[in-house]
Amino acid sequence: MDTLTHALSGALLARATEPASPRPDQLPRALRMGVGFLAATFPDIDFILSFIDPLTYLSAHRGVTHSVILLPLWALGLAFVLMWIVRRRYSWKAFFGTCALGIATHIAGDVITAFGTIVFAPFSAWRAQIPTTFIIDPYFTGIIVAGLVGSVVWKASRLPALGGLAVLVGLVGFQYLQHNRAVAVGDAYIAANKLDPAQSYAIPQPFSPFNWMVVVEQPREYHLTHVSLTRNETPPRPAEDTSWFARIDAAYRPVADARWQRVPRYGIGDTALAESAWKADGLARYRHFAMFPAVHRVDRAPDRVCVWFDDLRFKLEGRRGPFRYGGCRAAGTDSVWKIYRLNNDNNGTDVLELIPE
Repeated sequence: MDTLTHALSGALLARATEPASPRPDQLPRALRMGVGFLAATFPDIDFILSFIDPLTYLSAHRGVTHSVILLPLWALGLAFVLMWIVRRRYSWKAFFGTCALGIATHIAGDVITAFGTIVFAPFSAWRAQIPTTFIIDPYFTGIIVAGLVGSVVWKASRLPALGGLAVLVGLVGFQYLQHNRAVAVGDAYIAANKLDPAQSYAIPQPFSPFNWMVVVEQPREYHLTHVSLTRNETPPRPAEDTSWFARIDAAYRPVADARWQRVPRYGIGDTALAESAWKADGLARYRHFAMFPAVHRVDRAPDRVCVWFDDLRFKLEGRRGPFRYGGCRAAGTDSVWKIYRLNNDNNGTDVLELIPE
């Protein structure tokens, strides 16, 4: 979930949980909502990991700062910092509960996206994910904003905030039902094509809770499609000059007319080379992160060969894969693979960024 939506959800939860008759030693409403706003942004402080290197950030993001085990510790630390900021007008106890709620709502908001959240860090690297909601969801954010606006208009009542939270929970529940419908599309494809072993997954897509990417995973390949659960007619193919929004929208076809794409995990051709790169020690952190890794391309030059991987979980029509990493080694040798990030400069030219191991 984007950081602004997290922050707004923290403010809304702070208002919804405000005591009907606050005591003098408790936070006044404006301060309480401000604390909720700030606390709900705190877990994303792990962006500082990006200054180490991008793969460290990618593999450790949503880790210790998003841990339910460490949540009380973070809330306590924030409570003491805020107590000193307000010059001890309120004790740390007055801040603690609101800080904990803000961090908790951030963690919950991240768990419902496809990126996954390491909720039991540092004791487990398992990523929890219930992928119901796209990382930027205008409906989700809009409901929060409506609840906050209602709280401003009807200042004396918590009902607008409580109502906003109830609608929000209802939206996620509805999205979960759509997620199950999308998984069923994959299950039907598995049965129709007698794929065994195979597992189907559904990844939320932008603009609509009815848009899904369905992925059927097999040991060495994927079958994927983009579907709309409500469309009955296939959109016309967009023209060359069509906007990015229109191209994205046209990618989601009716279930009955789904266009399935087969993607080999290790590409076509020299699969042994790709598999060797994928299993190299240098790619261990990326292996742990990527859910649906697949070869993007193989680059051969006189002095080296590089194998690049995408995580199909983030495949979006008209958009470059955001997390593209690979291994490079000297051409014609069995030397050690070194891990690189494949990026673009402002002119769209490929830039190879060596990642320290």
